[in-house]
Amino acid sequence: MKIVETKNGTSYLLPFILVTSLFFLWGFAHSILDVLNKHFQEVLVISKAKSAMVQAVVYGGYFLMAIPAGRFIRRYGYRKGVVLGLLLYAFGAFLFIPGSKIMSFNFFLFSLFIIGCGLTCLETAANPYVTVLGEPETGASRLNLAQSFNGLGWILGPLVGGLVLFSGNGSGNDSDIALPYLGIGCVVVLVAFLFMRVRLPEIQDADEESVAFVKKKLWRHAHFSMGVLALFCYVAAQTGINSFFINYVTEASIGMDNRDASLLLSFGGMGLFMVGRLSGSSLMKRIPAERLLLYFVGGALLCIGGVITGMGWIGVIALFCCYLFESIMFPTIFALAIRQLGQHTKRASSYLIMSIVGGAIAPVLMGLCGEQEIRNGFYIPLLCFIVIGVYSVFYKKWFTRDDTVLR
Repeated sequence: MKIVETKNGTSYLLPFILVTSLFFLWGFAHSILDVLNKHFQEVLVISKAKSAMVQAVVYGGYFLMAIPAGRFIRRYGYRKGVVLGLLLYAFGAFLFIPGSKIMSFNFFLFSLFIIGCGLTCLETAANPYVTVLGEPETGASRLNLAQSFNGLGWILGPLVGGLVLFSGNGSGNDSDIALPYLGIGCVVVLVAFLFMRVRLPEIQDADEESVAFVKKKLWRHAHFSMGVLALFCYVAAQTGINSFFINYVTEASIGMDNRDASLLLSFGGMGLFMVGRLSGSSLMKRIPAERLLLYFVGGALLCIGGVITGMGWIGVIALFCCYLFESIMFPTIFALAIRQLGQHTKRASSYLIMSIVGGAIAPVLMGLCGEQEIRNGFYIPLLCFIVIGVYSVFYKKWFTRDDTVLR
């Protein structure tokens, strides 16, 4: 595969395959939250805004853990950063076993926070690592390909969660909640053991400069600093849409219950999400990443407009199509933002991962705006996509200027 080869013939296929497996694991962890959100609304009898705390604590973990994770990785390397993330992920998942007996919303939030901290370590290590497993110009395409397996996790999360938590009469029972987390916890432990035994090549950046100088210089690059804002808005939009997909479908008067909606999310929305990432990786071989990002943002804006104004199946179909158009945004923005940052890459990755805290804010705002009618909450993703559109329009100008400064 030329996409994971350097000009001197070095192949990074094996490390690429191993690290790509991690993308599936955190995709599953994120997507099952969307089922938990609706499940907690009914089992614990809480409001939409309060149930959005499920996403808030996970993405809040990103904000609090991103800088420590980045420092850990700079000191001990990518592989140990991955192992730490996997162990935290497994610990948080296994906490759902006592949680299913206690049935305390706060205890579940604590468990999810631990999982969020683990995911932060994984993403801080894996995202930039994939971008350097080959030539810089193919970094965005390579990351989109890896993120396609993240899309597979997004498909299985609501599928497993919907079948387990919304079994039978559509509401499930209290003890079911630990089952998917018990299974994924065991898988994560096995993957952690594999990474402990396999040695990955540690690709070194240029020599580190003083911390004060690096921080000052890094934030001068508009293609990075505006990328942090764009990524914040993307995660806010994606998480908000996912969080209330089931609510939107069940409120659309098309005759679907929670279980049907969760399966629709799995095969419909997340299926298109994965297709979008696979096709996006291919399209980037012919279309510059920033231009393709602009095309996809335009499609997402049209779809969100249909979600807000549409009724019944029209709005639901528009909601499906959002997943296709938002698919390439995270890996593309991430790769564009750290492009040619050299010795700044690991630190820049920490800040970009910290921006994922947008996922903690948008669901709460959408829950408040859409408490009576959830489609009103979709104005939040609409605003977020507008910001991403601005980033894609001005990226080339910012990068050209920043590349001159970097040199």
